[in-house]
Amino acid sequence: MSTIRILGIHGLGDHRDGQWIDDWEKAIVGCVSQSGVKAEFVPFSYDEIYEEIDISTLEASTAFVKLAASGITSGASNLIDNIGGLFGRRSIPQAGTRGLFSSTKHFLEWYAGYVVAWLEDDRFRASVRKRLLKTIGEEKPDVVLAHSLGSLISYDAFSSHGDLARHSKAKKHLQHMTYVTLGSQIGNPFVVKNLTPGRIAALPVKQWTHLYNREDDVFTAEIRLPGVANFIQTETFFDIEGWKDHSATHYLSHPATVRGVWKPLALQHSAAPAAQALGKSMSDSLRSTSARRAARSETRRRALLVGINEYPEPDMRLQGCVNDTFLMSSVLQECKFEPEQMRVVLNDRATASGILERLHWLVDDAAPGDELVFYYSGHGAQLPTYGAGDSVDQMDESLVPWDFDWSPERCITDDQIYNLYSQLPYDTRLVMIFDCCHSGGIHRDPGVRVRGLTAPDDVRHRALKWNSKEGMWLPREISQLSGDFSKDQTVNDAFTGQGGSLRRIGRAMHLRGDSADGYARRKKDRPKASEEAPVGPYLPLIMEACQEHQYAYEYRHGVESYGAFTYSLAAALRKAEKISFKRLTKKVTRRLKKLGYDQKPAILGPAAITQANVPWM
Repeated sequence: MSTIRILGIHGLGDHRDGQWIDDWEKAIVGCVSQSGVKAEFVPFSYDEIYEEIDISTLEASTAFVKLAASGITSGASNLIDNIGGLFGRRSIPQAGTRGLFSSTKHFLEWYAGYVVAWLEDDRFRASVRKRLLKTIGEEKPDVVLAHSLGSLISYDAFSSHGDLARHSKAKKHLQHMTYVTLGSQIGNPFVVKNLTPGRIAALPVKQWTHLYNREDDVFTAEIRLPGVANFIQTETFFDIEGWKDHSATHYLSHPATVRGVWKPLALQHSAAPAAQALGKSMSDSLRSTSARRAARSETRRRALLVGINEYPEPDMRLQGCVNDTFLMSSVLQECKFEPEQMRVVLNDRATASGILERLHWLVDDAAPGDELVFYYSGHGAQLPTYGAGDSVDQMDESLVPWDFDWSPERCITDDQIYNLYSQLPYDTRLVMIFDCCHSGGIHRDPGVRVRGLTAPDDVRHRALKWNSKEGMWLPREISQLSGDFSKDQTVNDAFTGQGGSLRRIGRAMHLRGDSADGYARRKKDRPKASEEAPVGPYLPLIMEACQEHQYAYEYRHGVESYGAFTYSLAAALRKAEKISFKRLTKKVTRRLKKLGYDQKPAILGPAAITQANVPWM
């Protein structure tokens, strides 16, 4: 009987009693043995290394708040309500409950504290990486199963070029090994920002399968790696009361895991040649569409156009946005886009969920060389938003969908979309064009329409404080997102606004934890094979109708209304045969100035893209 050698890496929590080994082995053997193949389980633990790390309760508590605030899964908002399950109860024990302090302290140390220790203690990380790679080189497992924090530890080891170079046996073996992550925090923004930095890398393994359960509240998140041929995410949905949605054994024995992991592996390791062939066939067929698209040679184009005139509130309504979308559609179709490659959503269909659903369509299965366009014409706004500890800690730039109500659930901010674009292949071209204001807009001339909303007084109050000495309301001091992001203040303004606390759309600042100098140092540390690759989250090319504190105006063309920026952009595109994005922006700027509009379009993106010719011409 053939044997599959499986290395298991446990996750968060205290596993020193060894019970997890029996539980995992029972679940694995039960799944694999049905296919006539023997499973040999090798446990890997790192608890005794963590015991030597001194993490205070305050540090662990801070980590817990940051992790919970970073949760972007559908169930993350319920984490605190359900966290009592980690103590073996449905709710957190009440004050005066016997053993409350010790239980809380134990949870913080062995859950949130474990994460912060691993993220911030370089010696702990180095020790665990060294032990894991040494074990893989010696044991040569066919499969590595990594649960929860174990997935962070293994990802860190498998993506560490320096450590892999020092462990040549492990490096050589990885390319023949299947890697399975479950209940993983790899995609959690707090982890991505501190670990990767800002971007999850493809790994040098034979196959990486990520088991994802949207009901798992323990800081988990989905992983999107478009264009990566050896990666697939498998939905393993289960909903069990309390914290068991994070249970490793439920992930391992889930029908989707049996179908997508265990059966193909068992058949590949079967002694019968026909079974081996069938196992390879099943494995290949279960690869994602993005894996197949990664090998395609043709350029795929897609465009999503959004225009909203008929907002529910009469005083919010605009006139030219629907015309803008049809104008841009006609221009793009003159520039190599086919009608079937485009989607338009207008007025009451352009709700927050409607726009997000179509944004998924826009970027799904993106591959290097694809050309994608997201165009928006409507209102823009800024809203002060609550972060960790329920304090207003940032301003969010927002597009204003039809059902906008100043709540995070009904707006389009970078929080809603950065997980869609931040992992795009660097060679994918995503152009985001916004004909709206970035902040509120009030204009005294009733004949001139401004595409921006001013927050109502109760929302505006969040960003104000009373100065009793001056007897005035003043702006509240809001922490900067990344004070040393760049030495160039114009770059800082472009990414975080003039106050340094504005999360602007398309910048993925939630994932950028390093300074520009830090990213430059990381580029120098790259292996020679990837010297040309950027570092950090993907940055789309962004064209905006105006500067941060300017207005985006509407233009009356005879009896028809358009955005002044969109109309000028369309005219410039139609006249030019070959033109760079940067020169295109300058032409639009000159045209708007000549027409008397006090708005200066802005452009942001990698220099190689902004200076390149518009590829659709």
